[in-house]
Amino acid sequence: MSKNRKQNKNRKKGFNFGNSPNGGGYFNFMNAFWWIILVILGLNLLFPAITGMQVEEVPYSSFVSQVDAGQVESVEINQYDLTWTAETDGETQVYTTGKVDDPDLVNRLESNNVTYQTEIYQPTSPFISFLLTFILPFAVIYWLMRKLMQKMTGSSDSKIDLSGGGGFGGMNFGKSDAKIYVKSDNSRNFKDVAGQDEAKESLVEVVDYLKEPKKYQEIGAQAPRGVLLVGPPGTGKTLMAKAVAGEAGVPFFSIAGSEFVEMFVGRGAAKVRDLFKQANDKAPCIVFIDEIDTIGKSRDNSYSTNDEREQTLNQLLTEMDGFEGDKGVIILAATNRPESLDKALLRPGRFDRQVSMELPDLKGREEILRVHAKEYKMGQNIDYRYIARATAGASGADLANIINEAGLRAVRNKHKEISQIDLDESVDVVLAGQIKKNDILSPEERRVVSYHEIGHALVAAQQSGSAPVEKITIIPRTSGALGYTMQVETGEKSLYTKQELYNQLMTLAGGRAAEEVVFGEITTGASNDIEKMTKIARSMVTQYGMSDTFGMMQLESRTNRYLSDNTQSQVSGGTAEKADQEVIELIKRAHQEAGEILMNNREKLDELSEYLIQEETITGQQFMQILNK
Repeated sequence: MSKNRKQNKNRKKGFNFGNSPNGGGYFNFMNAFWWIILVILGLNLLFPAITGMQVEEVPYSSFVSQVDAGQVESVEINQYDLTWTAETDGETQVYTTGKVDDPDLVNRLESNNVTYQTEIYQPTSPFISFLLTFILPFAVIYWLMRKLMQKMTGSSDSKIDLSGGGGFGGMNFGKSDAKIYVKSDNSRNFKDVAGQDEAKESLVEVVDYLKEPKKYQEIGAQAPRGVLLVGPPGTGKTLMAKAVAGEAGVPFFSIAGSEFVEMFVGRGAAKVRDLFKQANDKAPCIVFIDEIDTIGKSRDNSYSTNDEREQTLNQLLTEMDGFEGDKGVIILAATNRPESLDKALLRPGRFDRQVSMELPDLKGREEILRVHAKEYKMGQNIDYRYIARATAGASGADLANIINEAGLRAVRNKHKEISQIDLDESVDVVLAGQIKKNDILSPEERRVVSYHEIGHALVAAQQSGSAPVEKITIIPRTSGALGYTMQVETGEKSLYTKQELYNQLMTLAGGRAAEEVVFGEITTGASNDIEKMTKIARSMVTQYGMSDTFGMMQLESRTNRYLSDNTQSQVSGGTAEKADQEVIELIKRAHQEAGEILMNNREKLDELSEYLIQEETITGQQFMQILNK
């Protein structure tokens, strides 16, 4: 008997109150059921107290005394008891007492002018009594539970099945939340994914296998069962997965890893089972799990803190082992944190292949801009190459946002199409924020900011190998920048020499150095420059092996490749202290040399700063014309 059959057989067994995926849903259902019962009973007990309709049971002699005292106006004579209302000390109270054989009762009531009536007894059918006593309350509870669960799950299914795997069955607590796209709904293909040529080449085999699986089966080859897409946010991992499905022409299941995470144990595992069942029914197809690190975190470290998440991961591993490779079900997953994934996920037979989707290079950025521009009305002579050069380090999502921001600006300015000016301004908006129209600098502050920015530009221009200055502005932005200097590389750079990084330190130090040279005072305007300088200098010493003291020894390692620049020290406290001292000395030296450059070019510093104060924004061409005249 196969593993799958054993598993299905086990699922058919009776209810389970443990932590197993099958039993967890029923357990929670019963908890909710008994809570409703307790609430109903509580309301029955509290209702009389709330409404004041309390009935006091008294002896028959008390009834007789009240009648003789004229306190009773009427009485209801039932088969087994008497019920009446009497006024005592100005308060009205309902009383009841047991019926006794009293031949003088009627005479006593008539002599005291008490009206009375008797109930005609009609025996109730046992069947009706059973329906009212047992069936009706449970029917009401069942209806309330169904409405409650339908509201929580968003389901309109009128059937409730309590026997299903791991949850509330028909109430969809064990159903997968995957979005299903069939061929007609998925028009994406590889042409829609630009700047990721290497990744597309790695996925061509997957597409070919889904189209023609027989030629692989004839030779005995099997396509990768699972493909893991790794890379920074915004690089198009989800789009790439849809493009694979579009190229192959197969159904596409899409679900986020967070949608498997549930409050109650077993429900996430049930969703995994349901997802793979649907995938097997639709095979050949592609299942895409976004942010798989949500459920696939390593169980060998501090990440493993949730029993529900671990059960979900175990179920995912089981399902990936359970389906047959020739079925045509390909699992694609995406993550920004490949280092946090459990090793069991990455072994052969599960995620056989990792496809890296890095930030696009210069050529890739230009292609991405052109792809997104097809959806907009663009003007003539748009220089996509320049925009690509100005956006080094931008992701595909960033570039899409730049195009859209340019479109919004064109509409705002009542343009009929997107112009180059709109694109240039959108780059500034995305990189530095919107212009702060209400933030007016004083003349003295404008002068300080002008010298600060020209200090950056002048130091950069006096260095060999530095990126050319493209734009200088002293217009405040919403990002907090009172001005900025933009440098744009002429081409794509993947490697930096020690001297080039040191030149960046000097350029960053040029702003603070200009303040010292001209005003003999420093301001808070260099805070961002200091942050960048410290990061570059520390990387040179601890990661890049550019230290005179430590050489090629790695002192720190990146804790997350794609999501942050945080590092973890790998050395003793004494060594770390020496590294800190070398970083300090490196920054000091760069600051000193930047100041010397500015003092040697003081006249140009003054001339350029005064020009910037007047114009507020100057181009790199204008800057170089004044510098070289």
